[in-house]
Amino acid sequence: MMEDEELEFVEDLEAILHLTPEVQLAIEQVFPSQDPLDRADFNAVEYINTLFPTEQSLANIDDVVNNIRLKIRRLDDNIRTVVRGQTNVGQDGRQALEEAQKAIQQLFGKIKDIKDKAEKSEQMVKEITRDIKQLDHAKRHLTTSITTLNHLHMLAGGVDSLEAMTRKRQYGEVANLLQGVVNVLEHFQKYMGIPQIRQLSERVKAAQSELGTQILADFDESFPAQGSKKSGGPSIVLRDACLVANVLDPRIKQEIIKKFIRQHLSEYLVLFQENQDVAWLDKIDRRYAWIKRQLVDYEEKFGRMFPEEWCMTERIAVEFCHITRTELAKLMRTRAREIEVKLLLFAIQRTTNFEGLLAKRFSGSTLNDGPGKKPETPLEPTNPFLEDEDNGSEKDEDLDRLKKPKAPDNPFHGIVSKCFEPHLYVYIESQDKNLGELINRFVADFRAQGPPKSGTDEGGAVLPSCADLFVYYKKCMVQCSQLSTGEPMIALTTIFQKYLREYAWKILSGNLPKTSTSSGGLTISSLLKEKEGSEVAKFTMEELCLICSILSTAEYCLATTQQLEEKLKEKVDKTLMERINLTGEMDTFSTVISNSIQLLVQDLDAACDPALTAMSKMPWQSVEHVGDQSPYVTSVIMHIKQNVPIIRDSLASTRKYFTQFCVKFTNSFIPKFINHLFRCKPISMVGAEQLLLDTHSLKTVLLDLPSIGSQVVRKAPASYTKIVVKGMTRAEMILKVVMAPHEPCLVFVDNYIKLLADSNPETFQKILDMKGLKRSEQSTMLELFRQRLPNPPSGPDGGPSLTFSAPTPEQESSRIRKLEKLIKKRIQ
Repeated sequence: MMEDEELEFVEDLEAILHLTPEVQLAIEQVFPSQDPLDRADFNAVEYINTLFPTEQSLANIDDVVNNIRLKIRRLDDNIRTVVRGQTNVGQDGRQALEEAQKAIQQLFGKIKDIKDKAEKSEQMVKEITRDIKQLDHAKRHLTTSITTLNHLHMLAGGVDSLEAMTRKRQYGEVANLLQGVVNVLEHFQKYMGIPQIRQLSERVKAAQSELGTQILADFDESFPAQGSKKSGGPSIVLRDACLVANVLDPRIKQEIIKKFIRQHLSEYLVLFQENQDVAWLDKIDRRYAWIKRQLVDYEEKFGRMFPEEWCMTERIAVEFCHITRTELAKLMRTRAREIEVKLLLFAIQRTTNFEGLLAKRFSGSTLNDGPGKKPETPLEPTNPFLEDEDNGSEKDEDLDRLKKPKAPDNPFHGIVSKCFEPHLYVYIESQDKNLGELINRFVADFRAQGPPKSGTDEGGAVLPSCADLFVYYKKCMVQCSQLSTGEPMIALTTIFQKYLREYAWKILSGNLPKTSTSSGGLTISSLLKEKEGSEVAKFTMEELCLICSILSTAEYCLATTQQLEEKLKEKVDKTLMERINLTGEMDTFSTVISNSIQLLVQDLDAACDPALTAMSKMPWQSVEHVGDQSPYVTSVIMHIKQNVPIIRDSLASTRKYFTQFCVKFTNSFIPKFINHLFRCKPISMVGAEQLLLDTHSLKTVLLDLPSIGSQVVRKAPASYTKIVVKGMTRAEMILKVVMAPHEPCLVFVDNYIKLLADSNPETFQKILDMKGLKRSEQSTMLELFRQRLPNPPSGPDGGPSLTFSAPTPEQESSRIRKLEKLIKKRIQ
């Protein structure tokens, strides 16, 4: 029973003494010890074995036990001391807390005493400064009263003086005095409830009204509205009256300006009435000459009478422009049938020149408050093809600069010339007629001069008519943008689109050589005898140069049309930019380019057809030895060397389209060559080797096609090289399969799948035909072929999709080198 209790005590003690790793680590850091008894993983058995490693060491067991008991006694003493020390901690803490509370109470009492003393001090300061504040308020009120009395004295005296000076028409003194009286009266706005102040304010208003009426009467007397001569003219009194009008209601100033300008321009309305000869457009210069004389006359006679900030000279010019625009618009509506293009352009040119002159002379500050509406600021005109043309001379640049009345800093643009915009349809119709005649002249010139000559600088060059067309377009666009940036520009754009399409069809597409439907070619015997020159291309060299020239012209038109669209959008109003779209015309030129390239491809392709036909009809089963390249290869190379250098030299300025030609020809020739290759049946082993040699020769020629016959050898584009290598490698693989023995059948089928990676049974059937196998053998082969085909998962469309890993280019080149060595050995 006692043993069980001891075991339970030991277990409880172990549970109590079991510490977490974090606590144990903290204890080791605070109380580092090397004693094994202090370790967390203390093992009594190991400790005892350490103390008594052998049986002989048990002789000292008593000493060891005594040492352990002594250590236990010391630990008990230390624990007892610590426990006793902790019994007094609570009592000491309570005592310290009581002392802290007493100190806080004492501190609170001191703070309260300080606060009471501060309140007493504040009350004392308020009592001391109460009298000082009263004195400050009294001083402020007294100062305000004195200032107000002074203002009142000034106001009363000023009103009396103002009334007296008004009666005596002493406007010079009134101008300064009235401004001061008005300023002083503003200080009394909050005292208007006082009758005397209100009475003075009413007297000031009455004086202002009387001054306005009096000044207007003086101007009416000096500048009567009738057509009689001026009775008074400028004077010092009127000059001072204008200064007074600056202080009065702005309507007085506007009335003076309006009456003076109306009287000053009354003669203009009489001289240029609708029924007068000088009123028509052909004498529009006289209108502008008249206003120039009037402005000079005004500066001499009345320049000092009106204040400079009134800008009277500019106001007279602006009012003249508004009247002229109204009168011209009314006149042109009445005599619309008499308006001709030259007359209209003459009037517009003179008008825009006059508007440019106004911009140089005046700032346009009166346009906002004038009778008319300020015109919109136009867009800056630019040369539509300036970025693509050579830099012109300084003289041409200066001339263009002088022809820019529509500069962005010209606020007067359109102030008169706006009236011509409704009649610009005459100009648009004229340009339509002129462009139609220009296109017809281009057609006639082309027929008369004929196509560009081969071997000359004309071959492949851009047609001169193309540059002439766009130069005329530039001229029309700049001219129309000077006339208007609104709907007329849209109408002109429509005309441009019409004749761009006509140029594309009549000049470019209409002059492309037509392909012949008759098929000509070499006979097999002529190919075998290698009679060079017995076959000619469908197109002559002149026709090839013509096609290249049309292609280059279409490419130039495509790029220039894009620039034309950008410049038209720059010149037209922003609200109309979306209506300018020349995409259709650019697509038309792209179609011409595509058709031209296709013609060149078809011509060379058709020239090679007889040679391929001869290849398919040769008896390849009876070939006894492998020699040089076959005659049909020589014929193909001959045609390539005849056509490609001409095309390359003619398209030197448009290399990308020459590359397109090479790519399209290769994409057309290689499938056709493979199809003719399938027609070569049956083929012997030697025949297959000869065909493989021919295929390699054609592959070499096609890889060098972009630089063939050129002194400067350029590396072909990587995309083109990839197409040639992929297509001709397939042809080589076909011949390699044909060369392979068909027995055992399983090996032959696996070899076919590995080399060609083609799951189409028809292709496999063609290979078997080329090998000359019997139908029974072919049936067995086809059945085995279908069995050997892998069964991959269905593709997206539900049908089976088959892909094979093609040999790498390194493997193919290695096989070709081996084949070449084999052929050379057989030839030797």
